[in-house]
Amino acid sequence: MAEAHTKNHDYHLVDPSPWPFTGAVGAFVMAVGAIAMMKWNLGEELVLFGADLTGWGIFAIGLSIILYTMFGWWRDTVREGRAGDHTPVVQLHLRYGMILFIASEVMFFLAWFWAYFDAALFPGEAIQYARTELTGGTWPPEGIHTFDPWHLPLFNTIILLLSGTTVTWAHHALLHNDRKGLKLGLLTTVLLGLLFSCVQAYEYAHAAFDFSGNIYGATFFMATGFHGFHVIVGTIFLTVCLIRALKGHFTPEAHFGFEAAAWYWHFVDVVWLFLFICIYVWGAGTPAH
Repeated sequence: MAEAHTKNHDYHLVDPSPWPFTGAVGAFVMAVGAIAMMKWNLGEELVLFGADLTGWGIFAIGLSIILYTMFGWWRDTVREGRAGDHTPVVQLHLRYGMILFIASEVMFFLAWFWAYFDAALFPGEAIQYARTELTGGTWPPEGIHTFDPWHLPLFNTIILLLSGTTVTWAHHALLHNDRKGLKLGLLTTVLLGLLFSCVQAYEYAHAAFDFSGNIYGATFFMATGFHGFHVIVGTIFLTVCLIRALKGHFTPEAHFGFEAAAWYWHFVDVVWLFLFICIYVWGAGTPAH
């Protein structure tokens, strides 16, 4: 009987897991909450299972389930890797998965760039309803005072480019089993990510235009805001890698978790370069002072 259960392949067959089910439940509850927020007034309560809840409350419950699912699922994945279940073949497939995920993120940002360039290159397009009325036929639209690209945006660009070098330093140190360099490189990258988010929050607080009421503000905040969200996600990703590095999880031969985080961070860097060049520099118009 023992020979019948002997593993004679390079693949990892996962144990039965509750996380796909809890994730589906969380996504459904989040969707119900989002629909409730759009369908009813935010202050109006909905009686569900004897409890009075608002759309925000239902959404928060779903989000909590999703976050718990993410924590538990990734915890189990880390344990599988630590147990030696991530063979070279499994690691290769994990890399394929991360590549496809980043490719999907590229398509996500492509939509925001498309929206921005459609409005910027054709501000007086006649077939677009009321576009000329909204933009004045120019880009940036009349009355919009944009950011000086050579001030805070340039500072944030330098921060992200520097963070790309520090995460590469950490990766290089890991490959050479330099534990101190790995930890210092990751810590520096995390701090730079936090600094970027703080600078962007300060920039948003001093914007001379709003999100609503103008097409420039809508496209600007959607593109740069979603990038800022990705920076926060990447910072959390690298923070988890730093904690794992402190615990001695990574080895020069097995460190896909860190490699995936580094890939994601480089992707965030590249997207910012396009945002800086296209939105801050090319589309600056007359910067506000």
